[in-house]
Amino acid sequence: MGIHCKLSTILGVKRLKMADVVRGTGLARDTVRNLYYDKTRRVDYEVLEKICDYLDCSLEDLLEYKKDS
Repeated sequence: MGIHCKLSTILGVKRLKMADVVRGTGLARDTVRNLYYDKTRRVDYEVLEKICDYLDCSLEDLLEYKKDS
């Protein structure tokens, strides 16, 4: 299972689009899209900080760890 990004869920709840995050954070569209679709393999701390600041959420809200069964 591993670590999963819940960006799509957060944006749905807040009724925001990926474009809003790109504009609000200055991050590359590909970076946001990969997180949104949970396709990223590694994330820079700066990226996480910008997204959490923009969405006013904690890291625990954004990322989830599920242990393999």
